[in-house]
Amino acid sequence: MGLSQVYAGMVANGNSLQLERCTYSGFSKTYSSNNFITDSGAGATALACGVKTKNGMIGMGPDSIAVESILELSKKNKLSTGIVVACSVTHASAASYIAHQVNRDMNEEIALDYLKTNIDVFIGGGRKYFEDRTDGRNLTNELKANKYQIAYNIEEVKSQKSGKLAGLLYDDQNPGMPDRGTMLPDATTSAIDILGNNKRGFFLMVEGSQIDWAGHDNNPKQIIKEVLDFDQTIGRVLDYAKKDGNTLVIITADHETGGMTILDGKFNSDNVKVQFSSKDHSGVPVPVFAYGPGAENFSGFMENTSFKNKIERLLNLKK
Repeated sequence: MGLSQVYAGMVANGNSLQLERCTYSGFSKTYSSNNFITDSGAGATALACGVKTKNGMIGMGPDSIAVESILELSKKNKLSTGIVVACSVTHASAASYIAHQVNRDMNEEIALDYLKTNIDVFIGGGRKYFEDRTDGRNLTNELKANKYQIAYNIEEVKSQKSGKLAGLLYDDQNPGMPDRGTMLPDATTSAIDILGNNKRGFFLMVEGSQIDWAGHDNNPKQIIKEVLDFDQTIGRVLDYAKKDGNTLVIITADHETGGMTILDGKFNSDNVKVQFSSKDHSGVPVPVFAYGPGAENFSGFMENTSFKNKIERLLNLKK
């Protein structure tokens, strides 16, 4: 989600988005350790773990040595933790916060890593990597043994108000918008309800995953649908943060996709005239928006590796 994707959504939505409520903004540089153009594995690993790594790697440095993520460090400090995504929970961005693998395509190994951190809530697709595995293990049975409630649809997710929750809502990847409905905002609200029970606080990572996929497809109308779904989710999060008064919200991307340029548009219409320079990622910095205590730390230009240390400091986490 680059600036053009944000603005396309804003134009289609009548010149308004929820993320405009953020009080600080900046830019994140996205290059990886071995490529000017990052992939999601290296981009998300930089955000989660604070290190530049090679494209395709998850939760480790370029030397293949695992690096602790901000989620894992939060858990170690007795905060509650969660992941909510509009794709498989084993996909690259989510995986970078919970897993340590040399290749982002190692979905079954990434699923196994969910059993190692005691994360409180994770919701998305990817059920088959837990239940229909080549090694014959059924990880949902192991999750249940570790006191997780398993949810297979969004209604089951919404019914859970406490404890540990694994929401495996789709066999593999989630459908795109509008077919998945309000899954992302609803799952995010449920995750906050559960994680908010911890008086010490929580760390939650939420991804509007398919903005990227629509960019790969050079499909501006789908980009707009996905941006607006993500923005609806942002609205729910900002409502919580405003009421709570002690929650920091950070919105950014691991990279821009499509090299998208807006040539013309009309407010309240998804007929935004755009041009794409690529069907892959681009190297431009991506926007950062922040709201709440500590938001001022996320203005100006920053390296994508700086997020972890800033959050660590603001949460006063001990290594």
